[in-house]
Amino acid sequence: MKHILFVKGLKSQDDVRKITEALQETQLEFEVSLTNQAVIVHGRNDLVRIAKVALMEAGYLVD
Repeated sequence: MKHILFVKGLKSQDDVRKITEALQETQLEFEVSLTNQAVIVHGRNDLVRIAKVALMEAGYLVD
C-alpha cells in the first residue's frame, strides 16, 4: 500500500538529501517528491508511523 506524507519545509535538493538520509536509516521503501513536497511510503500503517517519526526527528513537519 502506498501512503503520501506531505512535508512542510521540503523546498530544495538539500532537503531531499536530508530526508533521504533520515529515512534510509529506517530501511523503509520510499520515494521523495520535491515537486509535490511529499514523501511516498510503501507499506503498512505502522511503517508510515516510523517514517513520520524519522521526518520529525530530522526537523520537518508532516501533514
